[in-house]
Amino acid sequence: MDPQKEAQVIESHKNPFLMAQQQCDDCARVLSLEPDVHEIIRVPMREIHVYIPVRMDNGFIKVFEGFRVIHNDALGPAKGGIRFHPDETIDTVRALSAWMTWKCALLGLPLGGGKGGVICNPKEMSEGELERLSRGYISKIWQFIGPDKDIPAPDVYTNPQIMAWMMDEYSKIVGKNQFGVITGKPPLIGGSLGRNDATARGGLYVVREAAKVRGLDLEKASVAVQGYGNAGYYTASLARKLLGCKIVAISDSKGGIFNEEGFDPQAVFDFKKRTGSVVNFPNAKFVSNEELLELDVDILCPCALENVITEKNAPSIKAAIVAEFANGPTTPEADEILYEKGIHLLPDFLCNAGGVTVSYFEMVQNFSMYYWDEEEVYERLDKKISAAYYSVLGTSSEYKVNMRQAAYVVAVKRVAEAMKLRGWV
Repeated sequence: MDPQKEAQVIESHKNPFLMAQQQCDDCARVLSLEPDVHEIIRVPMREIHVYIPVRMDNGFIKVFEGFRVIHNDALGPAKGGIRFHPDETIDTVRALSAWMTWKCALLGLPLGGGKGGVICNPKEMSEGELERLSRGYISKIWQFIGPDKDIPAPDVYTNPQIMAWMMDEYSKIVGKNQFGVITGKPPLIGGSLGRNDATARGGLYVVREAAKVRGLDLEKASVAVQGYGNAGYYTASLARKLLGCKIVAISDSKGGIFNEEGFDPQAVFDFKKRTGSVVNFPNAKFVSNEELLELDVDILCPCALENVITEKNAPSIKAAIVAEFANGPTTPEADEILYEKGIHLLPDFLCNAGGVTVSYFEMVQNFSMYYWDEEEVYERLDKKISAAYYSVLGTSSEYKVNMRQAAYVVAVKRVAEAMKLRGWV
């Protein structure tokens, strides 16, 4: 690789938005996309930067920086989570808003892509401080959101309670109940049943279909899960419960554990809550996060950070299926290496689209004021996400491209067509 190209690759690994743009550029080449369309979809349509003063428990005001980004709303109002994180950046939010555009388009949802974030450390804040921050954020952006404009949802370090405060603040400002302005709420005030585990469940429906295609017996399959927050826990738990898989490796930010006989995901989760990490779980061998990625397992599930599978470790990946429950865990260079190795990669904006799909179901239920039971939610999710998988698989075969590029082709074609129909280009 020439020095200039290498420098660009290194920079894109540091900046998720550059990686999202590179993926978009790759798709544009595959599709021979019109330059005008390509120019529009490479960047967000709108960004909001706000500063939120919050009265802290010590009596002093602290000002927090927040963002809301709309990438594209050609297919419908924007949809996307709100993250509370000390290391939040505008480029992360830009990338996630773009991936939400493609995720909604891929699943055939009448929604565009958005994302929000606030730079804060929720672990160091009281419940009262979090409520005041949540309400303050909405008071700064309320003019730009709404059931027919932009519908936020929970994401990293936000939860149904925070969504309830945000919905209530918006309702107070506009002078009427507006349950549909936020999704991921508690069911008692307009939330959908089945939302808590929707991301993991949807991804495992995709894994199930991929296993059929690859001839993999899931009841004999071994699984490694990198990242053991809520997404990782639900992934491990449901992989065992729904698919019959054996969870042989689990990790968190402090390291990982391995046992070829398998783990009880609930027992490991309870141990982590007591001790702060999965490390030192009884009858387990320590493995680093890097070692976990290279274990000889059937299914590898990155559930944590961006850029963990790169051109450096991709040649050592041994899993038959890589299921991306995290956003952006695999770099574009690694995509090609895995594809050439015959590894079946299930890209993030397909594999983790269960959350936004059930959020869309929540919107539908809010509009109709008629709420479904869990069985109906799961059945509709299964139908939507399984159809999306086979659409991507067929496109991969038709265009002779890897699964991520195929997912982009499906999604970008739909967004581009909507833009043309609306006269944007």
